[in-house]
Amino acid sequence: MAGAPVLVVPSPPRDAERVPGADDGASVAATSREDFRVRCTSKRALTEMLELCGRFVEKLGDALPEEIRKPALRDVQWTFESAVQENVSINGQAWQEASDSFMDSDIKVLEDQFDEIIVDIATKRKQYPRKILECVIKTIKAKQEILKQYYPVVHPLDLKYDPDPD
Repeated sequence: MAGAPVLVVPSPPRDAERVPGADDGASVAATSREDFRVRCTSKRALTEMLELCGRFVEKLGDALPEEIRKPALRDVQWTFESAVQENVSINGQAWQEASDSFMDSDIKVLEDQFDEIIVDIATKRKQYPRKILECVIKTIKAKQEILKQYYPVVHPLDLKYDPDPD
């Protein structure tokens, strides 16, 4: 199972103070240290996204001359991954601080998929014996019809038993 897509929704920082001050009555976020990184919930999903983007970077390298392609691709790939890792926070933590283990949301998704599989199998356990029974009944009836249409080609003779074979 590949993994469920993760929705990234930017939101204002949690530690931001709301300061009224504009003419239109809107408030401006003011904080001593604002975090402008993109907030994500799954490091695993982000890693899969980086691998997907890495394939596109490799395709871009096809336009480069052969002698500089490998070093240039390696440099571009490293730069891209570093930039993503520096500009992303996973559950409020930096890339290096975030763990690779399953998060609660990942476990919830897996549990839901597992429950769906259990329900599907239980449904099949109820349906398939009925379907199999119908097929077996049809097969037995067809065999009986075939046997009713069978007539022996050779007519039996009435044999008489002689008590004295001499």
